Amino acid sequence: MGKQKEAGGFRSFVGGGFGGVCCVISGQPFDTIKVRMQNQTGGALYKGTLDCVTKTVKNEGFFALYKGMAAPLVGVVPIFAVNFLGYSHGKSLQLMNNPQQTLSPLQHGLAGSIGGLYMTILIAPGERIKCLLQIQTTGKAQYSGPMDVIKQTYKQSGIRGIMRGTAITAVRDMPASGCYFAAYEATKCYFRQKTGSDDLSFFHVLVAGGFAGWANWAWGIAPDVVKTRYQTAPEGKYKSALSVVPELYKSEGIRGFFKGLAPIALRAWPANACCMLGYELALKAMNYVVPLEEY
Repeated sequence: MGKQKEAGGFRSFVGGGFGGVCCVISGQPFDTIKVRMQNQTGGALYKGTLDCVTKTVKNEGFFALYKGMAAPLVGVVPIFAVNFLGYSHGKSLQLMNNPQQTLSPLQHGLAGSIGGLYMTILIAPGERIKCLLQIQTTGKAQYSGPMDVIKQTYKQSGIRGIMRGTAITAVRDMPASGCYFAAYEATKCYFRQKTGSDDLSFFHVLVAGGFAGWANWAWGIAPDVVKTRYQTAPEGKYKSALSVVPELYKSEGIRGFFKGLAPIALRAWPANACCMLGYELALKAMNYVVPLEEY
């Protein structure tokens, strides 16, 4: 994949949406296990990641790993598309005075943080719906699906209930998105230097996407645990997401903030490798139809 001019907003929007679909389909089972691990309180239901997978499949069937996928899959196109759109805008702002300059990985990271801000308003309600569906295990389900979650939550606490966790989502996603794009570009720069060519293979893109996913969650894991606890807690249990922190630390110590790290690490590589490969392939396809001038 040759080095091209920075993709504009429209191309980034479309490419990001397609990459997001690839990400959700490949990563949903890991995400379900992560949420169940993080939501354990008191007596642990699962001994570890493998035990969680085994019990989930045994008790509820294989497709239980894909519970709650409808909400992120329906929302993934605008969420990822807006993230990459914000990333594109962040790059454009830095290229205003010198359009021909090559942005450094750090500059890509700053642009990525803008993308994280863009997508927060969209991702927060989707995450709330997804988490409430994912913590349902056996027995009679409280919610029949995403629309039922919206209906019941809105009836109980209005739009604020649906948007619950927006601030902590921003705390997670803005820096995490910056780390994501910085790591992706840094890895690609490394491969370009090693190969002496700007034309990177699909393998290089997959590896760069995998490292980007790990960098994203290196920051995002602790805020994500807090977000999950806050978004799935009964109404009124916590005044804010910050109220989760002292209680979690007191009951489980510092390790409590890293619950679900194993499934996250397992998911981050293939899901984000697929995401960035999908993104690059989408840009390549659009470039084939309407070529962008190469450097």
